Amino acid sequence: MNLSYYLRVLGGMRWSRFRPILDRAHDLSGRSRAWLAADMVRCAIRYGAGYHDYIQFGMYDLTEAQKATMVTRLVSRKLMDCLNDEHYAPNIEDKALFARLYAPYVKRDVLDPEEATEEKLAAFLQKHPRFFVKPRTGSCGHGCFIHDAAPEAAPSAVKAALSDKGPCVWEEILAQHPDVAAYNPASLNCVRIVTLIDSGGDGHVIYAVQKFGVEDVCVDNYGPGGIGCRVDLDAGTVLWPGVLGEGYMRQTYTNHPRSGLPLLGYQVPFFKEACQMCLDAAMVTPQLRYVGWDVGITPDGPAIVEGNDFTDYLFYQHVPQTPDGIGMLPVFLRYVPEFRR
Repeated sequence: MNLSYYLRVLGGMRWSRFRPILDRAHDLSGRSRAWLAADMVRCAIRYGAGYHDYIQFGMYDLTEAQKATMVTRLVSRKLMDCLNDEHYAPNIEDKALFARLYAPYVKRDVLDPEEATEEKLAAFLQKHPRFFVKPRTGSCGHGCFIHDAAPEAAPSAVKAALSDKGPCVWEEILAQHPDVAAYNPASLNCVRIVTLIDSGGDGHVIYAVQKFGVEDVCVDNYGPGGIGCRVDLDAGTVLWPGVLGEGYMRQTYTNHPRSGLPLLGYQVPFFKEACQMCLDAAMVTPQLRYVGWDVGITPDGPAIVEGNDFTDYLFYQHVPQTPDGIGMLPVFLRYVPEFRR
């Protein structure tokens, strides 16, 4: 698997993408581009690190022992293959199926318009004339938007108007806790809570990151330019600077760039309750042992927005959020000692 994976990665490399990362690594490290390019190749071969890994983890400044602790692109892929049974992936990836299986934790109305009767469509629209539209499958917030149905529109007309978006689910818009909304009210600012089921079948929360949108978009994902702030698992508090989603630029913030509110010291409301909810949800499909849960914090408590069975590993080990230079691999090995890099 390693050789074929390397070949796919190398085949997908583009100088137009590589050069800005090389230039930024030069600016940050002060090392020559030739040295950095050679070291990137060495880290790719030895540690399975992509060039995004290399700059986001600051590998040019790490010792060999520190580099060996990083969950790199290749290690992440191997962890997914080891821990998650792909036959159960639809339980997470199919948003309509997810809403049914995880209903106690979703805590909002979700409608599959393709399967709904006219009566169910009408009932949903009467309660939620303004609703969230999400592709039935997909990730990174692509294709998500808020739709306002005209009061006089027939339910079938609303469905027809959205038919060109492909298979989607309609969701009730979650009310956001005021402490969270203050940072960016345009987006639902979720906290990503990552759970891992160990070799004995017990669940653990291994990482959490508070995401904040920074633009007038309805999602907080890194792709549209969101900020990720690592959360201390014991205190439920942000103790490290936030990092912009375009991670290779290594832009960091101690205050939200839009609202100006401080990120350091931010306390995630209902954090312990959110962690317990994710641990409970993890046991619905224990064949998916490694899941990143996006959790919305409402005034009344947490609600799971979605699960990710291929959870983003890059935000684990950003330089400003990993001051000791130690990555996440030791955590995985503690709970899954049989895993081999």
